[in-house]
Amino acid sequence: MQVLHERCAGLDVHKKTVVACVRVVEAGRAKSEVRTFDTTTSALMALAEWLAECGCTHAAMEATGVYWKPIWHVLSDGDLELLLANAAHVKNVPGRKTDVADATWLAELLAHGLIRGSFVPPPEVAELRALMRTRKQLTREKSSHVERFHKTLVVANVKLDSVISNVVGKSGRAMLEAMIAGETEPQRLAALAQPGIRASAATLGEALRGRVQRRHRFLLRLHLDQIDQIDRAIASIDGEVEANLAPFRTAVEQLCSIDGVSRIGAEVIISEIGTDMSRFPTAGHLLSWAGMVPRNDQSAGKRRSTRLRYGAPWLKTLLVQCAWAAVRKKESPLKDRFQHLKHRGTKKAICATAADILTAAYHMLKNGTFYEPRRPVSADRTSKEVQAKALIKRLARLGYATKLELVPVPTP
Repeated sequence: MQVLHERCAGLDVHKKTVVACVRVVEAGRAKSEVRTFDTTTSALMALAEWLAECGCTHAAMEATGVYWKPIWHVLSDGDLELLLANAAHVKNVPGRKTDVADATWLAELLAHGLIRGSFVPPPEVAELRALMRTRKQLTREKSSHVERFHKTLVVANVKLDSVISNVVGKSGRAMLEAMIAGETEPQRLAALAQPGIRASAATLGEALRGRVQRRHRFLLRLHLDQIDQIDRAIASIDGEVEANLAPFRTAVEQLCSIDGVSRIGAEVIISEIGTDMSRFPTAGHLLSWAGMVPRNDQSAGKRRSTRLRYGAPWLKTLLVQCAWAAVRKKESPLKDRFQHLKHRGTKKAICATAADILTAAYHMLKNGTFYEPRRPVSADRTSKEVQAKALIKRLARLGYATKLELVPVPTP
């Protein structure tokens, strides 16, 4: 097999150590040398110096959690070309699993050009990604505290969440603050609601009539304080994102023109895929990287599974949320697209809609354009024969036998 890189290295990365194998071809023969380094900054600098002394031009490492990032940052300061390998793509033969063997195997694959580098975002995109992922984690943590808040109210037999949609909103917050302070009269608590609440004063009074004890008030106060602290942290992240959004402001405005994509959603998409679409040859490559296309699993002529791959979970969940927002919007081509595919299953239809959003984002970022909705998919564009077959199948699943008879339709 042809050798593409005569001086290269494979790095097996761990939390405390990194095993490096340098592979050098001299006089037609390959020689390997393995050394182990700590992951402290000084040790990583020594690793970089050793690779430079050996004349290495390329180095490959596996994406092991976040442990590869400090090594990447140190080695990227030099002239060494780095490749980040997907661990699932570079597995060795079973039964040969050691740190030295892993490093040697990576160097061997790299020398013959058999490693495909994963997408590593540039520093400014990586900074935005860290902020947006932390924001999402805080949002999930806030939701957990709200659920614990609801649990405490249920234990106290306060049915406030049954009559108002947002218990920690302005009206719910005013009533709960008074309840925590010691107020027990339901009508006085109900009088604190804002005029926009749909529930009547009598309904609110009945919902607020419970058995709130001291331990309930303590827990409610505790969860409210946690929610407020998380809200302040999210606001701080939003301010930091806004202060560093200048390179991506135009791209965010472009993505916001897509149905269902909010400003936060646009910022998340940018943080996950960046703005340079040249790293993805086609929109299909981006969809495959994000895990938005069915897997190819066939055997003996039969397709065994069409489940989506794991892909990019931070991006995939956001795209599905945007797709649900789009299909609930009136006069949206994405809604029409969802309705057109809904007969195949709701999950398949929403994932296809999410893939359409990502496809549109790819072309908009690549060409610098804004969203231009395609012509809505209409049932009239489908032939009568296809529509008839689909209706016959649906009736057959319901247990009805049908016989078609052509009836002339009068022209308008």
